[in-house]
Amino acid sequence: MGVVIFAVAMAWVESAVVLYLRSLSQEFDPYEPVKLPLGANILRAEMVREAATLVMLGSAGWLAGRTWRSRLALAIVAFGTWDIFYYVFLVPLTRWPRSLLDWDILFLLPLPWWGPVLAPALIACLMIAGGTLVALCDSPEQPIRPSRYSSLAALVGGMLAIYVFMEDALRVLPEGVENLIDLRPERFDWPLFVLALVFLSAPVAEVAWRVRTSADSV
Repeated sequence: MGVVIFAVAMAWVESAVVLYLRSLSQEFDPYEPVKLPLGANILRAEMVREAATLVMLGSAGWLAGRTWRSRLALAIVAFGTWDIFYYVFLVPLTRWPRSLLDWDILFLLPLPWWGPVLAPALIACLMIAGGTLVALCDSPEQPIRPSRYSSLAALVGGMLAIYVFMEDALRVLPEGVENLIDLRPERFDWPLFVLALVFLSAPVAEVAWRVRTSADSV
């Protein structure tokens, strides 16, 4: 519970920072053209802040877990919770997103990630579900972890999802880094993303099956 509370609080901090940045640029919808571009120093600070946020969420999971598996699982739960509540808090703060299909710039490292709000929200739900199962059921005496095959499937799914998010940035990158600032994707590759989501679901489904089977055998 403490990890979830921490992640929700971090989501509010993230939403507040985005409110400040969008107020400076007068751009409350990230898909709209930038009216007042942010300076290079602010953009660099924002990229480092994103990395620092990941470190903080990972540290919360590490401190709360009992085994390396539960620590990793709780870090994943923290990330998923933070991601969902970030959008929940943005609505009253900025009146955006107006729908789950609104485009958002999801991440800046190493290139801008673009996608409808629904896409990262679906991944976040998977992260919370899988991480919670492992965190609650794992113990040194009875370890809970996905098999090598489902872990490999999740790795493939993660790489596919990242590619979908960065697909447009990778396309314009050869034309010059400056083109990334004005990039506004027009089409999201839903078929490839759904395939990525299926692969990402593999370890969650396997762990859920193992937990259910173990409970039935008791």
